[in-house]
Amino acid sequence: MEIFIFLFAALFSVLNPIGTVPIFVGLTQDYSKKERSRVALLTGINVFIILIISFFLGQYVLQFFGITISALRIAGGIIIASSGFGLLNGKFNKNKGINKKVQQDIENRNEIALTPLAMPMLAGPGSISLLIAYYQEHHSASDIIWSCIAILIVAILIYIILRSAHYLAKYLGASGIVAISRIVGFLTIAIGIQYIISSVLSIIRGI
Repeated sequence: MEIFIFLFAALFSVLNPIGTVPIFVGLTQDYSKKERSRVALLTGINVFIILIISFFLGQYVLQFFGITISALRIAGGIIIASSGFGLLNGKFNKNKGINKKVQQDIENRNEIALTPLAMPMLAGPGSISLLIAYYQEHHSASDIIWSCIAILIVAILIYIILRSAHYLAKYLGASGIVAISRIVGFLTIAIGIQYIISSVLSIIRGI
């Protein structure tokens, strides 16, 4: 259960679906309620698939490129902390890797559930590196089961939040969404720094 709680909290903070609400609303403002629900569902499914693949196959990518787990954790920690700073400053578009030109192209697409919503806005480098590093330390049968459950619950919450995005944007308002995202951003920064500290300590112990 501790593994589930930690991974769930870490993933939810790094993915930050609340911060995606304004962008989702903007991209689907001309969609019907049924179409918005469909996009939200497909986004949740895509995020789940991306995270599961990263969790189970990410280690083989590391082995292929000869990347150590310590290097990955430091890089992931930097990315996660950087994302947290973006959320703390309220820079959602910059944090999610979408500039104005790309956003205009996106608005002309018929399918946005995979890109940009699922990747890179939600399942980005931070969450992927987090899962790869997490699998290296928690790969027993029970750990894997709880980890998969945590990933599934996060994906379900993403669907629920995006499905309710227009209502959240209406009742919370821009200031409410920014306030929540800044709190999540602070936690995300802490997670990223903790990853870096753990990696440095691991390197020092190995010397």
